[in-house]
Amino acid sequence: MDGQVKVAVIYYSATGTTFQMARAAVVAAEKAGAEARLRKVRELAPEEAIRSNAGWHAHHLETQDVDVAELDDLEWADVVIFGTPTRYGVMAAQLKQFIDGSGPLWSRGGLVNKVFAGFCSTATAHGGQEATLLSLFTVVYHWGGIVVTPGYVEPSQFVAGNPYGGSHTSNNGEVPPDEQALGATALTARRAVEIATALKRGIA
Repeated sequence: MDGQVKVAVIYYSATGTTFQMARAAVVAAEKAGAEARLRKVRELAPEEAIRSNAGWHAHHLETQDVDVAELDDLEWADVVIFGTPTRYGVMAAQLKQFIDGSGPLWSRGGLVNKVFAGFCSTATAHGGQEATLLSLFTVVYHWGGIVVTPGYVEPSQFVAGNPYGGSHTSNNGEVPPDEQALGATALTARRAVEIATALKRGIA
C-alpha cells in the first residue's frame, strides 16, 4: 500500500460520450497526484453492427489504440472508477461482462478495501442515471470495496444534481458532455483519490 495512489478508469463507450467523461476522470486523478490508467472494456457487438452506425464506427476507430481492460488493471489499482452508458437503467453489457470475469480476483480477496466510484450517461433526462450507478455500486458491496461519491460537497453539485457520480444526458449522443458533467466527473475522481490517499496513510 506504499507510494502513489493508482487509479484505473475503466469504461465502455459506443459513440464517445462516456469516453470524454473517462478522460476527464483521468486528468482529474492525475492532478490530484495519482498515477492513472485509461482502459476500455472489450466490445461485444459484431463489426457489422458497429459499421451500421456512423458515430459508433467513427468512435471505434478513434479509440482503437486505447488499451483494453484486463483483470490486472483491477488488481493494480487502489481506485477503480467505472464509466458506462445506461442500458435500461443498468450498466452496459460490455462493462458487465468485464465485471463478471472478476471471480478469480474476488475469490482471493483481491478487491477488498479498494476505493470505487462511477459515472454514466443516458440518452434522455431521467433515463436511469441514478439507477445505473446504484446497480454498479451493488457489485462493489459484494467485493468488499469502498464506494466514494461526489455527494453535495461543492456548490456545483447542487446544479449537477446527482450525488452518486458524474452523469450526463446526451440526447442520443448528439450532445457532448458539458462543463457541468465533466466537472462532476472530475470531482468524483478527485474525491476517490483523496479518500484512497487517506486510506493508504491510515493503513500504513
